[in-house]
Parts: sequence; C-alpha cells; structure tokens
Amino acid sequence: MSRVLFVSGNRCVDPYPVYPMGMAVVAAALAARGHEVRQLDLLSAGTDLTALREAARTGNPDIICYSLRNVDTSDSLDPGSWLLDGDRAAVKALREGSGAPLVIGGSGFSILPEELLEFFAADYGITGAGEHLACELVAALEAGRPWPRLVHSRPGGSATAIGRPCFDAAIVPYYLKASGIVGLQTKRGCPHGCSYCSYPLLEGARVRQRDPREVVEDLEAMRRDHGIDNVFFTDSIFNDVDGGYLALAEELVRRGTGIRWTAFFRPQGLDRERLGLLKRAGLYALELGTDAADDATLEALGKGFSFDDVLSAATACAAEGLPVAHYVMFGGPLESDATAARGLANLERLPFAVVFAFVGIRILPATRLRLRAVQEGIIAADASLLRPTYYVSPGVHQPELEAAIAKAFRKRRNWIFPPSDARIRLKVMHRFGFRGILWDQLLLHDAGRTRPAHVRQAP
Repeated sequence: MSRVLFVSGNRCVDPYPVYPMGMAVVAAALAARGHEVRQLDLLSAGTDLTALREAARTGNPDIICYSLRNVDTSDSLDPGSWLLDGDRAAVKALREGSGAPLVIGGSGFSILPEELLEFFAADYGITGAGEHLACELVAALEAGRPWPRLVHSRPGGSATAIGRPCFDAAIVPYYLKASGIVGLQTKRGCPHGCSYCSYPLLEGARVRQRDPREVVEDLEAMRRDHGIDNVFFTDSIFNDVDGGYLALAEELVRRGTGIRWTAFFRPQGLDRERLGLLKRAGLYALELGTDAADDATLEALGKGFSFDDVLSAATACAAEGLPVAHYVMFGGPLESDATAARGLANLERLPFAVVFAFVGIRILPATRLRLRAVQEGIIAADASLLRPTYYVSPGVHQPELEAAIAKAFRKRRNWIFPPSDARIRLKVMHRFGFRGILWDQLLLHDAGRTRPAHVRQAP
C-alpha cells in the first residue's frame, strides 16, 4: 500500500472558507483501498512554504495529490483575481520536499487541464470526479504499469461513482470556527447548459442522485463525530427537475437530524408547498442562480427561465420567511443600456433579498460564451484563457455600466456592488464573532427583523 500526501491548495476565503470536499471524497476512496492518506489543507493549517516543504519531506510520500479549486475569483473588478502564482509556489515547495510523483486535479484544474498540467509541470493530471481514477493511478504506479499523463474522467458516470467523504478531525475545527459551515454533495450533473457554465463539462449533463438515506447517514455522522450542524449542499443546482431533492427533504424530515442547511437553487419551480417541505427539513436560506435581471439577457445566457420565474420564486421564499441571495451578472450577451436599465428596475421588485452584482462573465473553454466571444472579436480563436478573461457585451460601455449599477445599489444596504464590498462587510461581521452564511444579516434592518436562530454569535 502507498503513502499519499493529499494537499488542498485553496486559499480563497470569500465570502467564507469552503471545506475541501474534493479532497475529502478522493482521500476516502484511497483510504478504503488501504492506502495511508494524510490530508493537508492550506487554509486550516496556515501552512507556509517552509512547513509545506517539511510535510513533504518528513512524510516520505509515495505520491502527492494537489487539489486545485480555483484558477481565479471570476470577479472582473478584482485586481487580485489571479490565484495560480500561490499554487505554483506551493507545488514548488512540495517538489523541493519530495521527489514523489505529483498528481493535480480538482475543479479548477479540470477547466484548463492541458495548460495547467504544463503550468505546474506535474507528472499526472486527472479531470472531473477523481475518486476512482486516483485509486487506479496509485495502483498502476505500485505495479509499475504505464499511466497516461492526463486522464479525463467520464462526465455523467453511474450513480455509484459519487464517493462518500472522509472528514479530517484536524481540519474540521478551522471551518467550524471560521464559518460554521461544512459542505456535502447530494448529486452530480447539470442538464441546463447555460452558455457560460463549466458544470456539464465537470460533472456531465445527467443528474445522478445519491441515495437520500446515505446522505442523511453522512449528515448524522458529521454531527455526531465533528459537531457539524450547519451544512451547505454543494450540488451545482439543488432543486433538480426530477424532484430528487424533495425525496431527500422527506428523508430529512423523517429522520429529524436537526441539521440546518442551505444550497444553490435554480429560481424555477419553487412554490410555497415545496419550500414549506424544505423548511421543515432544515432549509434556512437560499442562494439563487438568477444570473441576469432582464428576459433578453436571460435568454441569451441560455437560462431557460424568465424574470417572472425569478420573482415568483423570490415571492414564495419571502412568504415562507426564507432569506434569499440573488447573484446577477451585468454585461452578458445582448446586454445594452436598455436591458441594464430594465434589469435594475426588475431588481427593485424583489422582496426580502440580498443581491450580489458582477460586471462581465469569466470566459471558460468549451462553452458557448467562448464561441460567441470569438465571433464578436472579443478574444482570438486561439486565445489562452488561463488568465482571467471576461465577456462584456459590445452593446455597453463598461465604465458607464458600472456607474449605473453603483448608483442604483447605493440605495440598498442589502444590494452589494462591487463584489469587494461584500468582503469588507463580511469581514467586519466575522470580527464580531458571527458565523454562518452572513449575507442574510444584511436583511435584518428590514421590518425590524431579529437575527435568525441559525446565525449564532460567538461568545
């Protein structure tokens, strides 16, 4: 059996630190095959390069796995958006500490695998869901069998391909203290095919549900073994069109776990009956992939819903007392001064909601947005997308668009623009000891609302 050093390289803490679920799942699969796995998370360990180098040296690993979550922050207004220099320094330190083969994977790597394999000079790369391929790679190295330098997992594999996580007792306390939230995945796959999105590439277009009983068993173990009682379901979209999320909600109600949770939802098909069930199951807030605020731009993004759908979902959430965050991108395909003005007016119609606004959309390979950007002369056909490159509609002038958004958002404490404003506000709340998703705190000034029970202040 092999000694595996598994490193999560994520250092991004906005809007709050996110538990390294990819590492937890792949590490569990390797451990189940009998391998000795050490999980090292750069956020929780506060690991500087000297300590990282020593971990590689003293652990004497047979193989090193490095999980890359983000290439950049996807925020066109963030001058520090590029994240890979820190990852390259971390990989260099690991190489200096050990001559073991280096494998890179993770969602960030899977978007640009060929370029990133060369960028890091890694020995091997695995794209997509890595729990099975990582085990096969380690077995091949043990047996001295040849293995391709880059292997792509097949998006949309069988339901059994979704591994269960192994939460590390040395890592969890950091996330409980820093945010109070730990993630768990209940399904993979997204069938919606939005023009800018990489999820179908990463997970496939077919939804594969985990057994609700298994998910609840994981939740019960998370609470029993680690004291986790606040969970973010990390599915690309929680409310799948087949209704598997409702079966999970029914199982949560039946088992009475007491876990409170939130997730990322599509703003469609959410009525009070469904939301009432989800609320009884522990749902306390929703993040909605609204993405645009005008029907013309929604259609151009391939969203498959209208702003009336968004408004209907938001109204039902407000009626159930469920806080909602909308993420809206201005400057997408077909955006114009007129669509932007209509979008800002539409946002005024949303009840009981936080709105996060962005300008421009990160262009990713293998998306329809990239093809459009080439056709419109925004990027060259052979342009590298390793560094952040953003689509902004030729129909708008970006400085004027930013000024219009800033002027409209100034009126609302619960509307956030630019995105860096959210980082400033959330850091203040963290300093005062608040834990949780925190954006719902921005709604507390409305109608004299008190702090929700799920958001606790540290003593």
